[in-house]
Formats: sequence, structure tokens, C-alpha cells
Amino acid sequence: MLGKIVLWVTGLGFFAYGVACLIDPALPSGYIGYHLSGADAYIEVSGMYGGLQAGFGLWCLLGALNSQYYRACLISIVFTIGALALGRVFGLSQVMGEPGGYSYGAIVYESTTTLLALIALRSKTT
Repeated sequence: MLGKIVLWVTGLGFFAYGVACLIDPALPSGYIGYHLSGADAYIEVSGMYGGLQAGFGLWCLLGALNSQYYRACLISIVFTIGALALGRVFGLSQVMGEPGGYSYGAIVYESTTTLLALIALRSKTT
């Protein structure tokens, strides 16, 4: 049951945010304080924040709906979202100055989601 909840919440969240970022690539840049200064920046944000996150969200939803993909999707969460959390913690250790709430909130969400996915993987039920 825990795994299904993790997959549903992650899938819906990533899909919705990905679609929002496809529609408006300036959305994530506004949260973290950078400016999209050219076509490549716009395309990069559309692809990474929009396409990649929407696709990952759909993958997680597939795992929530189809038990054949359940474990693979949870493993994907552990590696993908876990790596995001580790990357942010590494980045936090490298910056001079105080990051905003966005970074801390993302670290908490990503770490919690990774931990819950790991717990769900250890469980024998779906």
C-alpha cells in the first residue's frame, strides 16, 4: 500500500509540474532565481523541467496502475529522486551564502520520497 501511495503522489506531482513547466518554462526559473536568457535556455528548461518530469510522472503512474512495473518504478524513484537529493546536498555544501526555502523544501521532499520508496521496496506487499 505504501508503494502505491508513493507512486501515485510522485506520478501526479511530477506529471502536473512537468506539464506546467512545458506550458510556462519561466515557472521553475522564477522559483530559483535565474533568467532564461536565450532560446537554448528556454528549450533546456522545457526539456528538463517539462518533458523529463512529465515523462517520469507518467512512468510512476504506470507503476501505480500496473503491478508488472511496480518494483521497477519504485527503484527508479530511489535512484532518480535520491540522486536529486544527494546532488542538492552536495550543492548546498558548495555554496557561499544562504539558499532559499525552495532548496531546503526540495531536499526534504526528495529525501522523504526516497526513504518511503526504499521502505516500500522492502515490503512484500504492493
